[in-house]
This record gives sequence, structure tokens and C-alpha cells, in this order.
Amino acid sequence: MGAPPKSDVPIITPNELAEADGLLFGFPTRFGMMAGQFKAFLDATGGLWRSQQLAGKPAGIFYSTGSQGGGQETTPLTAITQLVHHGMVFVPIGYTFGAGMFEMEKVKGGSPYGAGTFAGDGTRQPSELELEQAFHQGKYFAGIAKKLKGTA
Repeated sequence: MGAPPKSDVPIITPNELAEADGLLFGFPTRFGMMAGQFKAFLDATGGLWRSQQLAGKPAGIFYSTGSQGGGQETTPLTAITQLVHHGMVFVPIGYTFGAGMFEMEKVKGGSPYGAGTFAGDGTRQPSELELEQAFHQGKYFAGIAKKLKGTA
């Protein structure tokens, strides 16, 4: 909420979501749920919902939390409702990341719902393992999206 504006980053509008073959949403957590700013963005997709323009599109979620108990599983669980109302196909990573999902010696966010990181007070950067999990999710998700597009 106190982050500086990032003017060099392109900003998508809600209506542009319909143009995508799949959507992999990333957002920070606030009190175990997606941040209000992202919820407001999704709330602006009412027209897409009414016309079901996102129905059947694959969608995934990745997130950051301030602490280990900050919502690594509740955040994606509460965000899935947005996807369901649009009729989107939720694509979790499950345990496809292999041994990295069971790592207990290194700091690693994420869950079977999606990749994640522990942001702490906002100064912590994702660990190498968290970055590997995020890369895996992107590659896995793209493969699923490509398969679904090929069957349409």
C-alpha cells in the first residue's frame, strides 16, 4: 500500500483479460486474502462475468505473504471463488514441483495451490527455491493452457 508507482510496468485493464489464452494471477496477501486493490480489479470484471467471456480459460494463482502464518493457503483458497464465478478452470501446481514441495531446511513459500514467497516487511526477496517454484508454475501452467487451447 505504500509502494511507489511503477510507471514503466504495463497495466492491463479488466476487459483485456478476455484476450488471453490463460491467466496466471499474482498478488500480495492482506490478512489471509488477496489485497483489496486486486479484489477491486476483479470486481471490475462484472461485464466479463455477465457475458461469460472468461469461462473455460485456465487460471492459476501465485502470491506473497508477510509471514509463514500469513495466508500461504488461505489466500489462494479465498481467491478461487473469483475464478469459479467466471467459470474459469483452476490450474494448481499440486505436487508437480517434486522434492521442492517437501523442502524443510530452506525458507520456501507456496503450496499445492500455487507458488509463493514470504515477503516479510517487504524487503525480503524470493529465495532461489521460491524462484524455481515460480518458474516451474509458469512452465507447467503454459503447458496446460496450450493443451486446452489445442482442444478448443
